[in-house]
Amino acid sequence: MTILAIETSCDETGVAVSRNGREILANQIFSQADLHALYGGVVPEIASRNHITVLAKLVEGALLEAGLQKSDLDAIAVTYAPGLIGALLVGVNFAKSMAYALGVPLIPVHHIHGHIAANYIAYPNLAPPFLCLVVSGGHSQLVDVRDYTDMEVIGSTRDDAAGECFDKVARVLGLGYPGGKALDDLSQGGDDQSYPLPRSTIDGAPLDMSFSGLKTAVINLIHNAEQKGETLDRSGLAASFAAAVSDALVPRTMQAAQKLAYQNICVAGGVAANSRIRKDLEAAAQQDSRKLYLPPLALCGDNAAMIACQAYYEKLPDSLEHLGLNAYATKPL
Repeated sequence: MTILAIETSCDETGVAVSRNGREILANQIFSQADLHALYGGVVPEIASRNHITVLAKLVEGALLEAGLQKSDLDAIAVTYAPGLIGALLVGVNFAKSMAYALGVPLIPVHHIHGHIAANYIAYPNLAPPFLCLVVSGGHSQLVDVRDYTDMEVIGSTRDDAAGECFDKVARVLGLGYPGGKALDDLSQGGDDQSYPLPRSTIDGAPLDMSFSGLKTAVINLIHNAEQKGETLDRSGLAASFAAAVSDALVPRTMQAAQKLAYQNICVAGGVAANSRIRKDLEAAAQQDSRKLYLPPLALCGDNAAMIACQAYYEKLPDSLEHLGLNAYATKPL
């Protein structure tokens, strides 16, 4: 089955073509990072307008890269939730129009299902069941992946996502947007014991997380130093912050794997690119004799290849079944 997928949940415009899920024939991405860097974060209206501007061109580019015609497509897939509602609507409406014009099924894909499916591209022999740690700008979740479409969140953040905290701390440090990689680069060589930062626990919910207190503590530390004219050890602070986030994610991931008795652990989402978290997960998995699957950096962020992959495992609808599809800013896994 040949599927063309569209991803427009935030500020990345993605179009990809896959064959039978795991073979990616084309993967086109247009990044708006430079546009939003002027404002220190994503501006939803700008994101939506730029999706409109580039989406048709990316579809043409993806088909050219794959060496296919529109008539060769068996289905169109699209991210319909969660994300920025205006951005999602651009992709959903484009996908509906394309599916209707071609007379092929439209397959809705949940954005987080897509992130998890990125591992199927990187590891062709991987199959459920497994535990997946999903860490991105909007989500921090531990997911029991029982089957390709049967999943349950067994632990999650009660407030901010880890990725949102990385971006906010980077912004306060003047590192710009997107801040995750810049903060990771700054942390290299820093002493992760430079600043004592809080580690939170949730009474009665050991697998749940909270990052708002950590974010507030770091921002207050930076502001207090500026007000007092003190010199910050920026590299040490970045390393201390990364260590605190990792300490919230890694032990809970191992605990969840033990609870579920799963040998395989996957990671997904943009924060999965963070070097400290990757290193700590590798060490913990080795110590616990579990197999860790880390997606390559190119598949950690938003892309349409992961949507095309997941779409293959979704129920194939009738050609007219989802033409009334709507987009949703929030939707449970």
